This record gives sequence, structure tokens and C-alpha cells, in this order.
Amino acid sequence: MSATRPLTITDVYERFVKGTKVPESEWDNTIIPQNISRHKEKYNIKIEENSIIPEDKELINNIFQAGLEMLVDTGFYCQDLGRVLKVTEEEVLEGVKKAPKKLILGEGRDICRFYPRHGNSPVKPIIQGGPTGSPLSEDMFMKIMQSYAQEGIVDTLVNGVMTTIEGKPAKSKTPYEIRATMAELRATKEARTRAGRPGLGV
Repeated sequence: MSATRPLTITDVYERFVKGTKVPESEWDNTIIPQNISRHKEKYNIKIEENSIIPEDKELINNIFQAGLEMLVDTGFYCQDLGRVLKVTEEEVLEGVKKAPKKLILGEGRDICRFYPRHGNSPVKPIIQGGPTGSPLSEDMFMKIMQSYAQEGIVDTLVNGVMTTIEGKPAKSKTPYEIRATMAELRATKEARTRAGRPGLGV
């Protein structure tokens, strides 16, 4: 039996607010490790040392079932609220069913199309280039982003994070954080233009 409708953002918020209060240290150090061990043992999940991506169909199915069951048993944790949101198996599967079948980023000749890939897929993987959230100085930010954008094999960019703005620390929850974010957007746009790929997705 499938869920009557997918969860909305307000549904999620209400469940978090009413969720069980759990200390973050307990979530990280007790609940998650114990549940991983329990489901790994239950589904007899053993991955060979030299096997990066499992190809055995039974093992793949067991990993999926273990992950699904663990998600339902464990739920999601919200650091800000310190509470746990629980979902049903039907809601998870409904979410999977309604997940987008493709994603398009960028525009013009730099457009990039993401499609689902399966084992031994003939569809080439997407290559995302960038410092991926790493701290960068504001004087080097644009140069580093340009160095990724000008690589022909890069399909989309993932930007870094400016540590300062006009010499001031880009501290979280301050106006400097907002100014730094705006500066990152401007610098990334300029980096794409200088690399000759203004439509590159970010």
C-alpha cells in the first residue's frame, strides 16, 4: 500500500518538532553505529576488500533492504532541533518513486543532463569539478574556480567557501556570511566567463 501523498516540507517540520529528543553525541556515537552493525549482521552484508562497487545481485538487494529498513528504524536527525523524524517504508518508497528521472544544469553549449545510471551503464558519469566547500581565501577564490571551469572534462562546478570578505572573517550567522556568499556567486560567475563557459552549471 503506497502513501496517499508525498511528505511536504511542513509535514517534515511538524514531525521534527514532535520527534524524540536525542543528544547529538548519542545519535553519532551510539544510535547510528549500533543500527549499522545490527542491519549489516541481519542481512549478512560482507564486501570483499578489493571490491569497490558490489556486482552480486543478491548482495546489492540486501544492501538496499538493509538501508531501507535502517532508515525506517532510525529516522532523520535535525541538529538544530536535536530531534528525530521518523518515516514509514511506504513514505520512503513513495519518495523514491516520485524522485526526478533527470536533472538539467547549466544552459547553452554548457548544458549538462543528469540521468540515472545502473551497473555497467553506457551513460558516462557526470564530472563535477571544484573545491567542494573547502575554505578559500577571497583573493584566490575566483582563480581557483576558473582553473576548474576551464577543464573541458568538467561538466558542472561545485564552489568553495570564502573564509573572509574584505579582510573580515565570514563568520556564520553574521552579515559577513551573507556578503561572502554574494561575493562567491559573483566570483563564480566571473570565473565561468573568463574560462569561456558562462553557461556552466553550478
